[in-house]
Amino acid sequence: MSTWPPRPVIRRSSGLRTMESTLLRCGLGPVAGVDEAGRGPCAGPLVIAACILEPKPHPSLDRLDDSKKLTEKTREELYDAIVRRALAWSVVEVPADEVDAIGIHVANIEGMRRAVAGLLVAPGYVLTDGFRVPGLPAPSLPVIGGDGAASCIAAASVLAKVTRDRIMVGLDRTYPGYGFAIHKGYSTAVHMAALRELGPSPEHRRSWANVAAACGEAPFRRRLVGAGADAR
Repeated sequence: MSTWPPRPVIRRSSGLRTMESTLLRCGLGPVAGVDEAGRGPCAGPLVIAACILEPKPHPSLDRLDDSKKLTEKTREELYDAIVRRALAWSVVEVPADEVDAIGIHVANIEGMRRAVAGLLVAPGYVLTDGFRVPGLPAPSLPVIGGDGAASCIAAASVLAKVTRDRIMVGLDRTYPGYGFAIHKGYSTAVHMAALRELGPSPEHRRSWANVAAACGEAPFRRRLVGAGADAR
């Protein structure tokens, strides 16, 4: 016998409002989207955002898309529009030392839970980008390429990306010499050269093999705690 909500991963649909509109028509709203920024870099926090948009589309959000496909100027403009027009939004940071302690995937899962819990409007359904997130307070569904397939995930993607970029610009002032404002903590040639010369800052992820290698250290061994049991 079939069960609701459906559990299979759903793939990219036409139009960024398709999935949300369908869920709303079925009485499963409001629909929250969740996405992150900062899985790949070897420095700085992991930032996760959750967002619930108004049911009726607004022209100021017409350019919503995967944040990686947008220019910095467009992301900044959309960020302002999202915080004005969203029914609810929430952004959380998982610092580098916590990423080291529990691992990037577990940190992502836990961060998504925290972001959804921080929404001032309780979601009736949650769409997550790419993989299932256990432990959410509402039925949820993973969406492959979600930030380019569902407007609420795209909005969360913009919130997370803009927030993290701003953080990295601030860290560039706190820890000059690494170029955080330019490469945002990714392992570019310039960043790795600075890392070898200056050593790691407190914002570097010591569990990343390239950070350990650049510093002549053995890779940091993380310990699984808290969310690890159901997120491995």
